[in-house]
Amino acid sequence: LSSCRNRLNASREIAPVTLPNCQLIKGIETGSEDIDILPNGLAFISSGLKYPGLKSFAPDKPGEIFLMDLNEDHPRAVELRISRGFDLASFNPHGISTYVDRDDTVYLFVVNHPHQKSTVELFTFVEDDNSLVHLKTIQHDLLTSVNDIVAMGPDSFYATNDHYFSDFTLMFLEAFLGLTWSNVVYYSPNEVKEVAAGFYSANGINVSPDRKYVYVADVFDHNVHVMEKHANWNLTHVKTLQLDTLVDNLSIDPHTGDIWTGCHPNGMKLFYNDPENLPASEVLRIQNILLEEPVVTRVYADNGSVLQGSSVASVYEGKLLIGTVFHRALYCEL
Repeated sequence: LSSCRNRLNASREIAPVTLPNCQLIKGIETGSEDIDILPNGLAFISSGLKYPGLKSFAPDKPGEIFLMDLNEDHPRAVELRISRGFDLASFNPHGISTYVDRDDTVYLFVVNHPHQKSTVELFTFVEDDNSLVHLKTIQHDLLTSVNDIVAMGPDSFYATNDHYFSDFTLMFLEAFLGLTWSNVVYYSPNEVKEVAAGFYSANGINVSPDRKYVYVADVFDHNVHVMEKHANWNLTHVKTLQLDTLVDNLSIDPHTGDIWTGCHPNGMKLFYNDPENLPASEVLRIQNILLEEPVVTRVYADNGSVLQGSSVASVYEGKLLIGTVFHRALYCEL
């Protein structure tokens, strides 16, 4: 039991770190689990995740994808319409990733959990229309319990499976026993294969700006793995950065290569969700992860009074968006 408590960081309390210019984003009330920002400053936000064992403020409401234009002085979140023929009623979005093709087509990949299954939904974004056109649903035997993805092409990606089992009881048992059966899978129409394994719970995944390295957050092992990407899409381990927090999603600053991550300082509070003892939020910035001594800065931390259960932090031109598993979202100027 003590190892389980350690994996959840159950006794950790955090000191607050405030930023001067932050406001909660209007209209986002039921989570903003993942955020991906295009090079032009348009931010996609996945909202409404219903995940076994975690709270949901709107269990019967379908998930949504929001868009924010961070070039505006007072950006607001707008819900994107999704094309007909897509089953919106069971839409349960988790991790997301964008890919901009040579012809400037914007593809949005969304991890979806309809009816407790795992699929990846592929959309194109129509900017004039603030809408998403659904292209296809991707399902595969190796995509069992998908948490996050990073697009590598218009129809290929890396995905993390955060558990080996998809059944909730077995998932809990797996976490409790500390089984390292979680993995990373490469998917393309021609080939699907496991490319990295041995994680407690592989969560956020992203790629360096030069696309040579893939970063994987292991939420229950409190670390970020740096993997080298090879021509055949296989990944080999380069190094592990150990942190004292449950690392969730990873975002990359395209200009500096810095990794920004939303973290859970104390996982026990996230699962219990006691109104008297709210889950906290923490944002870390990791600079020069390839060097011997990367610089890790706590950019933001809150005890849950403003923001509960931060899962992602994404930057664009001095602006920071912080998303949460089931709560609200915060917009800050750095």
